[in-house]
Amino acid sequence: MDSYAIHFFVIWEGKTISELFINEQIRDKEVRVIGEDGEQLGIMSSREALALAEEAGVDLVKIAPTAKPPVCRIVDYGKFRYEQTRKEKDAKKKQKTVEIKEIRLSPNIDTNDLNTKINAAKKFLSKGDRVKVTLRFRGREMAHMNTSKHILDDFAESLADIAVVEKAPKVEGRSMTMFLTEKK
Repeated sequence: MDSYAIHFFVIWEGKTISELFINEQIRDKEVRVIGEDGEQLGIMSSREALALAEEAGVDLVKIAPTAKPPVCRIVDYGKFRYEQTRKEKDAKKKQKTVEIKEIRLSPNIDTNDLNTKINAAKKFLSKGDRVKVTLRFRGREMAHMNTSKHILDDFAESLADIAVVEKAPKVEGRSMTMFLTEKK
């Protein structure tokens, strides 16, 4: 039984309520009440607040359960939940997810190939993404890891005007990696 998570949901007038308490579910002795138009109605018993809500033909919703005393609002619950989900969706839209783009190099890369990779990195950085530059070693190239570090240094130096090194070159197994981010 301990490996299963158990969730309780209360069905109230055909709606599923998971984190907000409404109407008779509010069991506190005293609550701070906010009216429909946002004005403070003061601290009163939950019964009085529920009577005010029923008089107005709307619901009493506990919006701040951890406050002392808990804060309840007289509002139409369906409209309140709809506005909350709209706000959450708008906040998600405005978030920018930063992706990590990888550019792979080899120790014996030619100058023109390196310039092509640098241009690709510029494009990624201009879009706001992080760039992971990986220098991969195969076979006998592993013996010359220390002498190939200059490739990553040159890469970072050529992008110094638009990028900054977030993580310095570090050896991980058969590769050497470095992270770059856009300069702010």
